[in-house]
Amino acid sequence: MGESADRDANRALRARFDEVYGQYQRFRSGLDELQGKLAELRVTERSDDGQVTVVAGARGELVSVEVTPSVFHDRDAKALSKKITTTVLRASAAAVAATQELVAGYLPPGSASVEFLRTNDFGALLGRADAVLSRGE
Repeated sequence: MGESADRDANRALRARFDEVYGQYQRFRSGLDELQGKLAELRVTERSDDGQVTVVAGARGELVSVEVTPSVFHDRDAKALSKKITTTVLRASAAAVAATQELVAGYLPPGSASVEFLRTNDFGALLGRADAVLSRGE
């Protein structure tokens, strides 16, 4: 009886290993594609009046800012600064959201890595890893 239980446990363990390894292989095969898409990702946002155009990259980093010549007619530096800042923040947030969506398509549902991208909570990411290790998964 004990030998049969050992074989059943081994079979279940092997099936779980095959499942996890298959997920890893799918992730690994898509990693180059994902890296390419992230390198190319650009998000463009315009101010409400269209005078400021901002392009942000995958990490929300500023790629470029363009202003139309009409912004100089107002001669209101404070308003222009606010308009640029607001548009940059919107572009950055949109780029981060696009990155999260893109990465989520390559990782298993409920992945701690996707959650980390969403929240930037490194403690939760480590906490999840600690919980997995303590359960022996």
